[in-house]
Amino acid sequence: MTAADPAPLTDAHVPVTDAPVIDTVVYDFGNVLIGWDPFGPYTGRPRAEIEAFFEAVDFGSINHAADAGTPYAVLLERVGRTHPDHVEDLRRYVEHYELSLTGPIEGSAELVAELKGLGLRLYGLTNWQAETFHSAEPAAPAIGLMEDVIVSGREGMAKPDRRIFELVVERFGVDPSRAVFVDDKTVNVDAARGVGFHGVVFTDTETLRQDLRALGLPVAR
Repeated sequence: MTAADPAPLTDAHVPVTDAPVIDTVVYDFGNVLIGWDPFGPYTGRPRAEIEAFFEAVDFGSINHAADAGTPYAVLLERVGRTHPDHVEDLRRYVEHYELSLTGPIEGSAELVAELKGLGLRLYGLTNWQAETFHSAEPAAPAIGLMEDVIVSGREGMAKPDRRIFELVVERFGVDPSRAVFVDDKTVNVDAARGVGFHGVVFTDTETLRQDLRALGLPVAR
């Protein structure tokens, strides 16, 4: 190597001139920091039976309505009118919700702690029912490292609604051009990008580390 040759790039020598300066990471929780399996509350029952229940009542829509602030009492009443034979099935999910949480996503706690140690601002933006959010941190203690959290069920709106990303900007004083939003759903990441956030679709923690390094953050391999 001569004096004119450029120095080799290492993890300690990453060019940052063209990289955005990120000072904030906004985390989704479900299947990013904490595993969620809606079949968990039905352990011991045939999976096909529960799949039929989910399909009959359109569980995805029910879950999103709860995330957006509709109380479970209202949802149980609605199911009682349309599918009375499935009211107790939904009630079981509500009453045993904590069994749907499978614990921290592998490597997530370590990465959150590392980002905190780098001095980054950490916030949560989660689609989660207000009535069950108390179960989140005990199942994934890294959630406690967030400076603050916006819980959709408390706000009456849920991702991918643009307004909830604008709420992050307003409430926490976040500059979206200096913030990265991490979520396992592409539609939510696209919505965040529409508000100016850098968006990362989560698949696993190691890939997230790579994505964060590509944005100029000095996280370990």
